[in-house]
Amino acid sequence: MSAAEGNNGDAARRFVRGQHSGALSTISKRVEGFPFGSVAPFILDQSGCPVILISTLAEHTKNIDADPRVSLIVQPYSPDMQVAGRVTVLGHARRLEDKSALGPRYLRFHPQAESYFAMHDFSFYRIDPVRIRYIGGFGKIHWVEPAQYLMPETELMAREDDILTHMNSDHAENLRAYCRYAHAVETTQATMIGIDPDGFDVRCEDAGEERVLRFDFAAPVTDARQAREALVALAQAART
Repeated sequence: MSAAEGNNGDAARRFVRGQHSGALSTISKRVEGFPFGSVAPFILDQSGCPVILISTLAEHTKNIDADPRVSLIVQPYSPDMQVAGRVTVLGHARRLEDKSALGPRYLRFHPQAESYFAMHDFSFYRIDPVRIRYIGGFGKIHWVEPAQYLMPETELMAREDDILTHMNSDHAENLRAYCRYAHAVETTQATMIGIDPDGFDVRCEDAGEERVLRFDFAAPVTDARQAREALVALAQAART
C-alpha cells in the first residue's frame, strides 16, 4: 500500500466520522434484483465501520437478512451536490448480538432513537466494508480498500465513557473554548458525546439550535494518555 492510498483511506474515514446519516441501499427481496434505498442514521464504531439501528419489520432489514450486500452513501447537503465530498461504503451488513455494547454511544449521537432502541424488534447491524469509494472534491476520486480505511482496535475504545465523564464534569469551559476556537461557535452549553482515534464530537447550542460539531486530531490517538495530550494542546491553542 502506498502512502497516498493510506492517506485516501484515512481521509475517507475522517470524512464519514463527521456525518451521522446516509442513504442505505439494499437488494430488494420483494422486487427481485432491484436496489432499495432508505434513510439510515448511523454511527461509526472505533474502527470506522458504520452501525445502523433497524427494525425486523423494516423492508431494508428483510432485504439484508436475505442478502447482506449493502451500500451506504454519506454526503452532507450542499447547494451543488455534484462537487461536494462524499463516501460510498460497499459491504456486508450483519446483525450484532449484543445490543447493549454500542447502545450508549448510539444514543448520544441519536437521542431521538431512545424509544426505538428500547423495542425488542430493533437491532444493530454493522456494515463490514468490502470497498470504499471516496470523492474528496473535483478530480479527487479514489477506490479505497478496507485495510486502508479501517483502524485496528485500540485502548481508547474501552476508555471512551471515562473520558467523556471527565471532560463534561471537569472541563466544560474547555469544551466551549474548543467550539469558539475551531468552529467560531459561541455557546453556553457544550457536551462531549464521543471520542475516537481520529477526533471527538461535541453537542452544543448555536443561535438557539442544537448542533454536533466535529473536531479532528492532527494525528490518530490510541489511548487515554494520547487523548489527554491532544485535548490539552487544543485547550492551549484555544486560549492563545
